[in-house]
Amino acid sequence: MKQLVMFDLDGTLLNTINDLMNACNYALSQFGYPLHDEASYKKFVGNGIYKLVECSMPEEKRIPEHILEVKVAFDAYYKEHSLDETKPYEGLKELLVKLNEQGIRCGVVTNKAHAYATQLVKQFFGETIQLTLGQREGIPTKPHPYSVEEMMTHFKMEKEDCIYIGDSNVDIQTAKAAGVTSVGVLWGFRDSEELQSEGADYLVSHAKEIEQLVLEQL
Repeated sequence: MKQLVMFDLDGTLLNTINDLMNACNYALSQFGYPLHDEASYKKFVGNGIYKLVECSMPEEKRIPEHILEVKVAFDAYYKEHSLDETKPYEGLKELLVKLNEQGIRCGVVTNKAHAYATQLVKQFFGETIQLTLGQREGIPTKPHPYSVEEMMTHFKMEKEDCIYIGDSNVDIQTAKAAGVTSVGVLWGFRDSEELQSEGADYLVSHAKEIEQLVLEQL
């Protein structure tokens, strides 16, 4: 049985796509740029807000200084609207309670900005998540394993005690880089082909399957 279960946030624990889309489209509209639909944003997310904003902008406008200007508009909107439509995926709250009851530690490692990540985790999951590590200045983002390794060190866990769960290629790459078991969820922003092509150890379509993997099989 695993002793530390680490989750990605956007597309794994929380369906945040509409709030991210609305914030980014608002920012783009302030500069007269074309807007995008949900399917496009599901491809843009996963590497932090800076990269989200950059991917959404016209290619010829992607100058670092200007990306930051658009990001300022994004941040101003998202700060006020990050909870408008965001909600946990089915069964995730119950899963976290079950894992906690079994004495298993639960954490979040995400490329979402740390302030946003901690706010959302506290809002929706409270004390069932013991540690959240978001994107922080000077810390490499996923798929670099730094934050996963930081969490393992915090909880004094070995690689074989840990599992990392996410919905994208970045998440599977992160797990592999850290040397921990990888699980890809099929309810998130990417498809099974992407997760399979990255070599996910397991694929799951419902939270109950994570419980079975953690408590029974691994």
